[in-house]
Amino acid sequence: MPAEQTPLPTEVASVPREITGQPRRVVVGSVTWRDTFAALKHRNFRLFFVGQLVSLIGSWVQNTAQGWLVYQLTGSKVLLGTVAAVGSLPMLLFSVWGGSVADRHSKRSVVFFTQTGMMLTAFVFAALVGSGHIQPWHILVLAGLGGVAMAFDMPARQAFMVEMTSREDLMNAVSLNSSIVNGARVIGPAVAAFLMAQVGMTWCFLLNGLSFIAVIAGLLMMRLPKFVPPAEPVSTGRHVVEGFAYVAGHRRLRILLLLFGVVGIFGWSYSVLLPAYATDLLHVGEGGYGALLSVNGLGALTVATYGNRVRPRLMILGGLWLFSATLLLLALVRWYPLVLACMVMGGWGMLLYFATTNTLIQTSVSDAMRGRVMGIWALVFGGMMPVGGVESGLLSQAVGVPSTIAVGALVCAAAGLVTWWLVRRNPEMIPVESRAQ
Repeated sequence: MPAEQTPLPTEVASVPREITGQPRRVVVGSVTWRDTFAALKHRNFRLFFVGQLVSLIGSWVQNTAQGWLVYQLTGSKVLLGTVAAVGSLPMLLFSVWGGSVADRHSKRSVVFFTQTGMMLTAFVFAALVGSGHIQPWHILVLAGLGGVAMAFDMPARQAFMVEMTSREDLMNAVSLNSSIVNGARVIGPAVAAFLMAQVGMTWCFLLNGLSFIAVIAGLLMMRLPKFVPPAEPVSTGRHVVEGFAYVAGHRRLRILLLLFGVVGIFGWSYSVLLPAYATDLLHVGEGGYGALLSVNGLGALTVATYGNRVRPRLMILGGLWLFSATLLLLALVRWYPLVLACMVMGGWGMLLYFATTNTLIQTSVSDAMRGRVMGIWALVFGGMMPVGGVESGLLSQAVGVPSTIAVGALVCAAAGLVTWWLVRRNPEMIPVESRAQ
């Protein structure tokens, strides 16, 4: 049966052709609570969803323990920022190459190898911590190796969404993926806090290594058509340049990626300082620190449920401003219950901004360019985190943690205002309505 005659579960609409000349379609039907998990009707995505949820919980367990380990070993805020920077630096060096690899090779194979590599680094981490031989330079090396794997993993994993679902369900799939990323933040830090307090930090890294088995098994169980490489192979350099040319000719992508870069440097880097914030300002232990990270991921399913019913412009700019306002409040308060409330609202605002922007980028590009565009997305957002990690570490050493968090909040809010002004002049940059016209 021809594709245009196949009954679809949601309404779709034609959208103006891409600059490549390739037509595309996006979902325009309302998403109700019953449709929140629409993408899960695809078997491949169900396998991915379950495996990713388990693996991401393990990753947050390790991330929580790693930050705590660094600060307990050294007491250095600068090293906290340095470890975050080293872990994200490979995004600057390899993410665009990773996007090119994702467009030229089987995305499942790419994700399989990157996930396997991250599993091995987690087991090495566990062995070093368990033996008592862990040193700060070990943490830096392992963080760097994990960053290299992530630079190839992130573009391939994001571009893989449409192959596991369909173009019509892509918006829901991207939102659900963002939801489990943030939902894992609720469970992972709480598990890490329990393990660190009850059985020791080694188990945090061991559990993360074991969690990768779920996503690797899911990848192997998927039923996918045989991968067909591009008909006209070009050099890697030219392939990458084509991706940059595509983004350069797409006004919406330019403004969204630029804003991502600012938030990556000045906004998201606040998480680097949380171990110092919890220890020096709130005077809480592992349990209190884990709770701070856990509540930061609450509200994870709101975008998947209502993402198509709320104006993208409101979701992106409103979410960013909510995040900025609560981050500023976080810099001022010391009462733990109020800090938890700030973390809840700030995390929700960041999720609204992050997931909606990610979805809008993915539904604005052609299938052939998705890997390279997501490679540039990883470069701009993840690649700016090394700069943000160093910036937050050095600034907090000079003026203190609260002032550093406040500066980041004000910069993010100002960037949102500039974006709002640009969008007012060019409304097509971020659509007002969630329905395609």
